[in-house]
Amino acid sequence: MSTKLTVDELDPGHPLVLRVLNNIDQVIVGKRSVAERLLCAVIAGGHVLLEDVPGVGKTMLAKTLAASLHLHFSRVQFTPDLLPSDVLGVSIYDPGEREFRFRPGPVFSNLILADEVNRTSPRTQSALLEVMEEKQVTIDGKTYPMEEPFCVVATENPIEYEGTFPLPEAQLDRFLFRLRMGYPDAEQEFELLKSQSHNDPFSQVNPVVDREQILQLRRESREVEVQDNVLRYLGHIVERTRDHQRIYLGASPRASLALLHAAQAWALMRGRHYVVPDDVRQLAPDVFAHRLIPRGGSRRDSFQVVQDVVADILQKAPPPTGDVR
Repeated sequence: MSTKLTVDELDPGHPLVLRVLNNIDQVIVGKRSVAERLLCAVIAGGHVLLEDVPGVGKTMLAKTLAASLHLHFSRVQFTPDLLPSDVLGVSIYDPGEREFRFRPGPVFSNLILADEVNRTSPRTQSALLEVMEEKQVTIDGKTYPMEEPFCVVATENPIEYEGTFPLPEAQLDRFLFRLRMGYPDAEQEFELLKSQSHNDPFSQVNPVVDREQILQLRRESREVEVQDNVLRYLGHIVERTRDHQRIYLGASPRASLALLHAAQAWALMRGRHYVVPDDVRQLAPDVFAHRLIPRGGSRRDSFQVVQDVVADILQKAPPPTGDVR
């Protein structure tokens, strides 16, 4: 298994965060960077679009995170015949009580895995719009709030596009991050095979924090200080996406807020109560990955184009100088 980090090795790192990441490392080998961002999304109150080929551990990562945080987890396999009521729930008539009773769907959970979300119809995809933005579901004129923390992790296969329904820009904008797992290298593959040669590591995963501790981290993240010069730096990066020659549609004000809240959560995870420019730089590619539309080309290769554009913007945007505490 991979070596655990100590508190001092993560700048210096929040003890609760390291406890969760070390727990995930017992199951998911070599993907700490992705696990960090997934945890960052939970703390920031956002959602994640996890895009990669089958078999790289997307579902297992989501399940392990939920188990580590002691959160209720549900998985929905999105298919072309899935209906909105299959996700949100439905009102069923109770002949004994002579009234309709609401039966909640799988979305009523803390962490929801929307597996292959682009394989279902736009009608069912749109059922997630309200719950992802407002953290509530409206059925038959009645509103049902979600229990916090609430996070949707949606997966997509970037290779197979036949029989899929691409997510509209309005729904993509609901996601905080767009991430890719990637293949493990040779050493990571060896550790993976060795750790699972005789048993399933997931069966030994126990909660290391509870729901209330996660909500406390969320409250603390919104209190993380952001100096004006860092805010202007963040705003300058967002503005550059709107006039870049390779970009047709730049980042929205919602993207600005998403990057801000993600940077606050990221700083807290590092054990700081203030945001530094590097927090913004590290997260900008993941926040913008699904929000920028390149000029020309296909949606299939947009991920790499956007990554190149963001790298170019960050290289040309000088970070602020002076005190950022």
